Amino acid sequence: MEPDEVEESPSNIKRNALIVFALLSPLLLVQAWIIGAAPDVPFNTMPSCESGSQNCAHLGGGESFRMDDGLAIGNEVNFNASLGILEDWIEENNLRILVEQSVEGEEYYLHAVAITPFWRFPDDVVVQMSQNIGGGTDFELHSQSRLGQSDLGVNPDRLLELHALLTTV
Repeated sequence: MEPDEVEESPSNIKRNALIVFALLSPLLLVQAWIIGAAPDVPFNTMPSCESGSQNCAHLGGGESFRMDDGLAIGNEVNFNASLGILEDWIEENNLRILVEQSVEGEEYYLHAVAITPFWRFPDDVVVQMSQNIGGGTDFELHSQSRLGQSDLGVNPDRLLELHALLTTV
């Protein structure tokens, strides 16, 4: 054995494993708390935001909460094309679908979960779409954090991103 080579003893390996566990344990405890405190509860109707909430955003359906009232709640794109845009966005953002209901080519309802990076907080995302009389698509969008007092702007930003995709085609 060369003089510069050091063989790992079982006690060094055990010590290193304990150090790694000690460093990761706060993250693991937070993750366990999040899973317990914010379970998936599917819902089949469009929710609304509580007055004064800082962890919720809503656009459409006669309500705009933490969103610009001037944003369009429809487009001139046919329903199936709008649905394709939504499906691509869901896939790109790795949303987990809890409820999906549709009337072929006329209506669509989705309740999905977005997971924030690092801490992995679950946010509920709800989208309701319907074909309008003019051949375009009307939509209602909702995004809400399950935990905490504030979303740090994540939910309005999420809805603005989806809105931009649905209205710029």
